Amino acid sequence: MLIIGSHVGFNSKDQLLGSVKEALSYEANTFMFYTGAPQNTLRKPIDQEKTNEALKLMQENNIDIKNVICHAPYIINLANKKDPSKWDFSINFLKQELARCDELGISSMVLHPGSAVGLPKEEALENIKDGLNLILKEGYRCRVLLETMAGKGSECGSSLAELKYLISQINYPIGICLDTCHLNDSGVDINHFDEYLNEFEQEIGLEKIGCVHVNDSKNFLASHKDRHANIGYGTIGFDALLHVIYHEKLATVSKILETPYVGESLEDKNRLYPPYRFEIKMIREQTFDDHLLEHIHTYYKR
Repeated sequence: MLIIGSHVGFNSKDQLLGSVKEALSYEANTFMFYTGAPQNTLRKPIDQEKTNEALKLMQENNIDIKNVICHAPYIINLANKKDPSKWDFSINFLKQELARCDELGISSMVLHPGSAVGLPKEEALENIKDGLNLILKEGYRCRVLLETMAGKGSECGSSLAELKYLISQINYPIGICLDTCHLNDSGVDINHFDEYLNEFEQEIGLEKIGCVHVNDSKNFLASHKDRHANIGYGTIGFDALLHVIYHEKLATVSKILETPYVGESLEDKNRLYPPYRFEIKMIREQTFDDHLLEHIHTYYKR
């Protein structure tokens, strides 16, 4: 069974229940969410009643909570320790987020490894390793998945070598989230995905892959820019992404869309609508919709 969904909201009123309802509106069978705004620390306590309602709704609609993914906030950066207070903030905030996931029953959280910001890469990787070992010794049930990055600026985690080092140096269960846009922008040709996956299997092990972010890219190969495009409307292309999505070695892994909201055109920034219902339909039918924008616009203008 294809496990496919998208990023959805998690508001303070409905929390996980609202996330499930949004995912169902896209005809998804999984989803990914933040437990609050990714750019700040404002968080409401987990509402257990809403969580119970969400779990019941998921069960009724064949959404397995084991396939649901949380994403850590962007403001966490374990790679830079020049200011110990900022590093301590990242440590404590990630602990808080993992505890919230445990409370919700979520088993996987995607984390950007971090950016060196003026430090040598080797030192930055040591900081990430030290930070995660410090955090994960607390024994959270939720597993951290390090995301493959595009290599923008001083990002860590844009190569198999860096990810392999982190996996080997962290003393607790940890995994990887593949992001197709980031892979493309880091220099991995998705048209030769089998070669990459074979190398990943040899260097790290396929059992470490806990999620795939499915995004097309607005950038060319090895651009190191990280700009997502809608499925089939970027430089990777529909067929190459479909090969990743339906790859037999990734059959049990959640596929999550993080593609841009759209308006009258791909560049319209005025009134924007989520494309996920229609991109999921394309993926399920394995047929590219070259009138995607028109269909989204018609649906939301009803």
